[in-house]
Amino acid sequence: MKRILVVIPTYNECANIQFVVKAVLAAGLQYEVLIVDDNSPDGTGQIADDLSAQESRIHVLHRPYKEGLGKAYLAAFQWALSRPYEYIFEMDADFSHDPKYLTHFLEAMEQGADLCLGSRRIKGGGVLDWGLGRKLLSAGGSFYARLILGIDVRDLTSGFKCFHRKVLESINLNEVKSSGYAFQIELTYRAILKGFKVLEVPIIFEDRRIGKSKMSRKIFLEAVFMVWRLRFGGLLGRIAT
Repeated sequence: MKRILVVIPTYNECANIQFVVKAVLAAGLQYEVLIVDDNSPDGTGQIADDLSAQESRIHVLHRPYKEGLGKAYLAAFQWALSRPYEYIFEMDADFSHDPKYLTHFLEAMEQGADLCLGSRRIKGGGVLDWGLGRKLLSAGGSFYARLILGIDVRDLTSGFKCFHRKVLESINLNEVKSSGYAFQIELTYRAILKGFKVLEVPIIFEDRRIGKSKMSRKIFLEAVFMVWRLRFGGLLGRIAT
């Protein structure tokens, strides 16, 4: 049975973490979870430790302070690659990424995908409980990145992903500097430059059940400017190795 790791970064997710972890583990015995907590002041890290003490398939990586989503994932990827996991997932802790889609991703991976991402922008995908402004911002950001980078992936900002370990082994993770939405765009683009097969699977993205979105102006602006750096880096061959 292939070993699968689902990485869930957390910062102040005490109301959500135990429920999302339970839902992930219920998807199958092959699933394990790595909770990456950035020293949440609300006690999320302690809850994660308590969960890990009760279930051997739950692991916890504590980080000393909040550095952003990208840094948390990079630390998790290094942790995962030092162990024999074949598939490594990214997903949020707030149920905006529904664990029911995990099996859909695995089916796509078994059919030959190297990187599978949950897409809101292909047939069968969509969003719930978003206002018009947020829909326009998200759709416009994805279109902008796709246009500048010259690739066909419809939902470049998706943070619900599954990587074959060979993708993460091939990418120079030490060169990845982005966070937030920019991080998601950068990893997908680097995988494409490496020649890996990227497949989108439709998902319905729901607004978080509890708590506030961590989207900020800084995160948005980082993505706006980062795609140009990626584009020129790709054209000059600086990020293809």
